[in-house]
Amino acid sequence: MLQWDDLRIFLAIARSGTLSKAAVALGVRQTTVGRRLEALEERTGAKLLQKTPSGYILTPAGQAILDHVEKIETDIRSVASVIDGHDTRLEGALRLTTIECLATRVLPPILAEFQRNFPRIQLEVDTDRRNLSLTRREADVVLRPAALSQSEITARKVGKIAFGLFASRDYLRSRGVPDWEDGAVGHSIVLAESDLMTLQEMQWFSALANAADVVLRSNDHHFQLAAVQAGAGIGCLPRYLGDPTNLVRLPPPDPPPERDLWLATRADLRNIPRIRAFTDFVAQALRQRGHILSPT
Repeated sequence: MLQWDDLRIFLAIARSGTLSKAAVALGVRQTTVGRRLEALEERTGAKLLQKTPSGYILTPAGQAILDHVEKIETDIRSVASVIDGHDTRLEGALRLTTIECLATRVLPPILAEFQRNFPRIQLEVDTDRRNLSLTRREADVVLRPAALSQSEITARKVGKIAFGLFASRDYLRSRGVPDWEDGAVGHSIVLAESDLMTLQEMQWFSALANAADVVLRSNDHHFQLAAVQAGAGIGCLPRYLGDPTNLVRLPPPDPPPERDLWLATRADLRNIPRIRAFTDFVAQALRQRGHILSPT
C-alpha cells in the first residue's frame, strides 16, 4: 500500500525540483529523500520524477497523480486541524518562524519569560530565510516585518521597526560626515542584496546616498552591522540592532521609513490554548518593547 510519508517526499521534490531542497523542507537527510523516492517508484512500478541537468521534473505519470497527492495533503491537514481544535491542553510543541535578528536580539527574554509561565509548551524557533508556510503546517506562528499574503491566515500588527543610518567613528574621522544633499558623494555604503532592494528602507537609503559607492551587499543584517562596525561604510540598520552598539547614528534630512511587525497563525489554530497563550503573550511583550523596536 502507498504511504503518506512516501507521497509527501514525491510532493516536496516536485515542488522544489531538487533532493537537497526537498530534504530541507521536510527536515530529513537528502539520502533519505532519494531512497524514499526510489522505494515509491519501485512500489508503484512507474517513473514519477525524471532527473535533468536543471533538477527533477514530473513525468506523465507524476503529473497524473500530482493533483490527487495535493488533495491528500489538504485532507490530512484538515484532519490535523480537527484534532488540534479539540486540544485543550497548555502543553505540546509549538514552532515559531521569524527572522534571525529578531530571534537573537529581541525575542530571547520574551521566550524565556514565556517558558517560565508555560513550562509544558516546547518552543522551536526557526530562522530559515524561506517564508515557511502556515497553511502547509511548516510553522505554527510567524513573526515577520511584512504582511502575510497566504489565505486562511489571521494576523495582527504588534509593532513597528524603525531604521537608522549608522557609521563607525573611525570611518567618520576618515571620511567626514556625508552631505546628503549631494547624494553622499565620496562615501561608501553597505546595502542589501539586489533581490531585497525592494524593501522600503533600502529604496530610501539608496536614493538618499545615490552618489556613494556601494562596497558591500548582504541579505544578513548581522553581516551588514559587522561591516559597518569594521569601517566598510554607512549602513541602514534596524534601530534595535544599531543603537546598542558604539556606532554613530547619523541624522538624515528625512526620517527613514518604518516597517510594520506582524504576528500570524492559521485561523483554525488561533484558539488552540497553547497557540492563543503564545500569540497573546508575545504580542503584549512586543508592544511593551515598542521603545526598543521604534525609539522616538
